[in-house]
Amino acid sequence: MFATTDRRVLFAGAALTLIALVAWVGPVLSPFKADGIDWDHLAIGPDFASAHWLGTDRLGRDLYVRTLEGVRLSLAIGLLATAVSVIVGIAWGAIAGYAGGRIDSVMMRVVDVLFALPYIFIVIILTTLFERGNIYVLFLAIGLVGWLTMARIVRGQTLSLRHRAFIEAAIVGGARTGHILARHVIPNVLGPVIVYAALIVPQMILFESFLSFLGLGVQEPMASLGTLINEGAQEMESAPWMLLGPAAVLVALLILFNFLGDGLRDSLDKRND
Repeated sequence: MFATTDRRVLFAGAALTLIALVAWVGPVLSPFKADGIDWDHLAIGPDFASAHWLGTDRLGRDLYVRTLEGVRLSLAIGLLATAVSVIVGIAWGAIAGYAGGRIDSVMMRVVDVLFALPYIFIVIILTTLFERGNIYVLFLAIGLVGWLTMARIVRGQTLSLRHRAFIEAAIVGGARTGHILARHVIPNVLGPVIVYAALIVPQMILFESFLSFLGLGVQEPMASLGTLINEGAQEMESAPWMLLGPAAVLVALLILFNFLGDGLRDSLDKRND
């Protein structure tokens, strides 16, 4: 029998996999394109007769396809931004924790200063400095402000490993610092890193959605959950279905990723007991 934590992780993982598959396959199977206009069905609610399962927007674009396209893009940005955060956070935290002394102090003061600044303002500044709507700049900007907590976690784990017997044996054997970090330190901190990475993904998706809601993220004709929610919010009184569909999917993604991260964290805590 699976423990409650294992069932929660399996459920969240299966649900996220299903959503990703539907987001990938759904637009291909639909008779409508994300930017296609149905002049006969402008701003209609969910209508199974016309195959507009989530309705259309004010331009006659199918909201089912656009929502799935938004899920695909938001997931891609969230996962890529998380990858950037993980890579930078691991490198920064491992070097600071292993070096110790003045180097550690300076590196962590940089983290403290960046922590004191509002994340979203940093991302807004970075996105306005470059071409607006550039997807690569967007996920890079989001990822580069999401690594701070990861760096602290990795540093704390590295400090606990630094004086372990296998690290000291590697030093006595003449191993270089880079080799020790890559072969002995980083593999031993991957457990907490994986857990926290699962919790970073919903933060990245939420950041992207907020930026797109403000008009600083994904630009037309592409659609993310943030842009769809922005469009729906403007029409919520006359066409509430434009808001409810994308908002429900965004909430579901955030809940599932948090379930996954919490379940993985609980499993790790039990193994460490």
